[in-house]
Amino acid sequence: MAKKKDGRKGVEDTTANDAGRGGETDGGATPSDTTATAEEVAPQGLDAGDGAPGKAPDAGDDAKDADGAYDFSYTQNREVSWLKFDDRVLDEAFDESVPLFERLKFVSIFGSNLDEWFMIRIGGLSDIALLKRQPRDNKSNETPAEQIESVLSMLPPLVRRREEAFAAIESRLAENGLARVGATSYTDADGQVVAKHFDQNVQPILSPMIVNPRHPFPNLRNSQLYVVCSLMGAGEKGLLGIVEVPSSLDRVVELPSTDRCWRYTLLEDVIISRLPGCFGAYQPVTWATIRVTRNADVDPDGEGVEEEEDYRQHMKKVLKKRQRLQPVRLELQGELDEKLTTFITRELALPPLKVTRTTVPLDLSYVFGLEDRIPGYARPKLLHYPFEPQQSPMVDASLPMRDQVNDHDVLLFYPYESMSPLLRLLREAAGDDDCISIKVTLYRVARQSSLCESLISAVESGKEVTVLMELRARFDEENNIAWADRLEHAGCTVIYGSEGYKCHSKICQITYHDKSGISRVTCLGTGNFNEKTARLYSDFMLLTANEDIGEDGNTFFRNLSLGNLLGSYKQLGVAPAGLKPLVMRGLDREIKRALRGESAQVFMKMNSLTDRDVIDKIADACQAGVRMLMIVRGICCIKANVPGRTDGLVVRQIVGRFLEHARVYAFGVDADTIYLSSADMMTRNTERRVEIAYPVLDPTCRSLVMTYMNIQLADNAKSRQLTSGGDWEKVVAPPDAPHVDSQDLLLALAYRRSRAAQGVGAESLSPLAGIYPDMSRAQIRELVELPGIATYEGATAQPSSRRHRRRRRRQGGRTPLAGPRAHRPGPARALLSQELTSQRRPSSVAGQRTRAARPRRRAPVLRRRRRRPRQGRPHRVRRRGRPGRRR
Repeated sequence: MAKKKDGRKGVEDTTANDAGRGGETDGGATPSDTTATAEEVAPQGLDAGDGAPGKAPDAGDDAKDADGAYDFSYTQNREVSWLKFDDRVLDEAFDESVPLFERLKFVSIFGSNLDEWFMIRIGGLSDIALLKRQPRDNKSNETPAEQIESVLSMLPPLVRRREEAFAAIESRLAENGLARVGATSYTDADGQVVAKHFDQNVQPILSPMIVNPRHPFPNLRNSQLYVVCSLMGAGEKGLLGIVEVPSSLDRVVELPSTDRCWRYTLLEDVIISRLPGCFGAYQPVTWATIRVTRNADVDPDGEGVEEEEDYRQHMKKVLKKRQRLQPVRLELQGELDEKLTTFITRELALPPLKVTRTTVPLDLSYVFGLEDRIPGYARPKLLHYPFEPQQSPMVDASLPMRDQVNDHDVLLFYPYESMSPLLRLLREAAGDDDCISIKVTLYRVARQSSLCESLISAVESGKEVTVLMELRARFDEENNIAWADRLEHAGCTVIYGSEGYKCHSKICQITYHDKSGISRVTCLGTGNFNEKTARLYSDFMLLTANEDIGEDGNTFFRNLSLGNLLGSYKQLGVAPAGLKPLVMRGLDREIKRALRGESAQVFMKMNSLTDRDVIDKIADACQAGVRMLMIVRGICCIKANVPGRTDGLVVRQIVGRFLEHARVYAFGVDADTIYLSSADMMTRNTERRVEIAYPVLDPTCRSLVMTYMNIQLADNAKSRQLTSGGDWEKVVAPPDAPHVDSQDLLLALAYRRSRAAQGVGAESLSPLAGIYPDMSRAQIRELVELPGIATYEGATAQPSSRRHRRRRRRQGGRTPLAGPRAHRPGPARALLSQELTSQRRPSSVAGQRTRAARPRRRAPVLRRRRRRPRQGRPHRVRRRGRPGRRR
C-alpha cells in the first residue's frame, strides 16, 4: 500500500505511530524496492501460487473510500490501545487470586511501563506536534497534538487507581511482615538509626542548592529523584531548595525490625527527615519529592557517524544526550506550595496536563529488591509457588547436544523449559575440534551471561566467532556496549546493525567441519539469548540441523556483513523485504480457500498489532469467512466484531505471572503451515527492522506448538477478549467449566513431561496438585479435551459465497466443518491427561455440575493433521485441478 502524503488520509506508522525515530521505533528510509521474487517470500508451505506472484498483496484496498481515505470504523489509536493494556496490567494488582507481594510488583510494572511510554511515545509525538503541517495517524485520523491531548486526559483515573491499589497492598503487607515507614512516622529508635545513616553515608555526598538570581534553576536529569522544599529565612520566604537523592546509595534503608516483620524506609524519606539541617539558616516549610521524565526518543543514526568514529563511542554520546532532552512529564509526591510548583513547571516548560501529583513513591523499582526480605513464615502466602524451568523431554542430558539436534529438531518453550540445552550446545561447541565457527545476533544480553562466556571460550579455543551486537536496543545500550567491548577484546569479530535498520532477529549458527563435510546447527528464537528473561518471558527456541534452514542462516549472516537487506532465502522470511509478504500471502491463501467455500483458518500470536496493511488484510479475511483467532498481549489497533468489517474476529489477551512474548503465525484449518518469529505485526518490525520468521517443519515440534496455543486459547482465568469498542473484557467461563490458568497449566505440564522422561512415577509429582488442588475428575477430563474458545459450530464468521450457502442447506444448516472429526491427542496432551487423571481428587466440587455424561465433539482450536507430511516438507496446495486437493 502506498503511503499517504495527504494528512487528511492518514499516514503510516513511520510518523505519528512510530515517530520515525531511533531505538524501539527504528528510523531510516524504507527500502525503495520492497518487492521480492516468489522464492524469497514463499518458503515451503505458502506457495507463491496462492497469492499475487512476486510481491506482497496490496492489502486494505476495500478499507478505503472513493477518495482514498482509510476506514477508521474498525481501528483504534495506538496510544489509546497501549493505555488500555497498561490498565490491564494494573488489574493484576487487584486480583485476589494473585499473592499479595506479586500484586505489588504489578503496581511497579504499571509505573515503569508508563515511564517508558512517556519517554518514547509522548516524547516522539511531542517532537512531531511542533511541525506546522502535522501528519495524521492512519488508525484514528488524529494529529500528534490531538493524540497527546486525548491520551493525557485518560491518565488521571489510572493514577488514582494505582494509588488505590498501592495503599491497599502496602497496608496488608504491613500486617504480613513487610512494612514501609514514612518520614513522619518514625519512632524514637527509627530516628536514631536514620540520623546515624544520614550523618555517615548521606550527608557527605549531598549538594543542597537554593535557587536564586546567582544560582539559576538547574538541569534536572532524566528520571532522577530530587527532594525540593519551600525555604524560609531571616526576611525571606518562598525560596526553592533542591537536594538530589544520591543514586549511588541503596534506595531502601533498614529500620529496627523483628523476626515477624521487616521494616524499612526510603532514602528520600531519610533526607526529608533531616532537611532542617541541610540549608543552614533556612528552614523548610513544605516539601515534596519530584522526578522529571525527559524525551528519550533519540535517533542514534540521525546525526550520522563520523567516518573515523567507533560506533560504540557514537552511542555513548547518544546516551549522554538523552539526559538533556526536552521534559515531557513532572511527578510530585508530597506537599509543595502552589507558587513553587508553578515556578518549576514554568522552568521546565510543561503544561498542566503533563504534571502528575501522586501519593505513591516515585520510581517503584525498589520493590523487586524487597522479596528477599520477606520473613520466612510469610513467603508461601505472599509469593508465587516457586518453580524451576524444567529439562525438555526432547533432550537427553547424558548425550552430546550436537548429536541430538542432528537426530531431531528440539523445541524449547521458555520459561517452562530450561535454556540449558542451548547453553550446553554452545559450551560443547567451544571445546569441539569439529566446530569451526559460531555466529550470533545479540539484542538484549544478561549482565551475567554464560552464553557470552561460551563465545569468549570458543574464540580462545581458535574458533571463528562473529557477533552482531545491536547497540540500539532501547535502555540496554550501556550493557550491550560493555559486552561488545569485552567480546572484541577477547578476539571475536563484532559488527553492528545496518544504519536505519535495527537488527531484532534472534539467530545463532554453529558450523562444523568433519570427515563427512560441512554441517550446521541453527538456533532460532522468538526472544532474546538472555538467561534472565528466559525465566520470565514466554518464548520459543528452535534448535535444528535442517539443511535448507542452515543454508538460509549462513546466507543471512553473509548478507548482514555486506549490508544487504534484500537477500533471497529458501525457508526463512526476513524483514524488511520478505517477512511481511510471507504473512500477507498466508492470509491471502486462506481468503481464497474461504471464498471457494472451503474451510479456512488463521491463528496469530504476537505482542502488538499496528501495521495498517496487516490490519486491513485481517478485516478482508473476516469478511471472506476465514476463521481468525488471535492472541495479542499489548497494543491492538484493530477492533473485533465490528459489523460488516471484522465479524467473527476473536482476539484474546493474556497477562499473568510470565510475560507473553512468543510470536506464532499459523495458516490452515490443520495449521499445516506454522511460522515462529521475532517480529510483531508493527510497521517498525515489518519494514524498518531486520527480523526473521522461521517455519516449524518437524511434526513433533509443530504438534507441541499447537498444544501450547490450544491451552492458551482455553484460558479463562487471565484471559481477556477484545470488543467492538476496542476494550478488553474478562472471559467468563460457563458455570460447570474448569478454571484454566494457562500459565499455571503449562508449568504443570512442563513438570509432568520432564519427570515422565526421567521415569518418575505420576504419584510422586506434586506441582499439579499444588496448582489445582480442588479440581474434580470431570473438570480434569474437560481440561484435557481443551475445546478452547469454540468449535466450528460456534464461529460467527462464515463464508458468504453462494456455493457455501447451497452446501449448508444440503447439510441441514450445518457448516461444512461442524461435523465430528476423529482426534487423537498428541504426545504432550497424552502426558497431560495421564498426569491429571492420576491425581487423587474428590469426584466433584460442591455446587458444580459435571459434563461427563453429555456427549460432545472433541475439536481443539488448532487441529492436527491426520497424515504425517513428508520429512522436512509440508504439504503444498496444488495450483491446478480440483480446488483444495492435496498432492
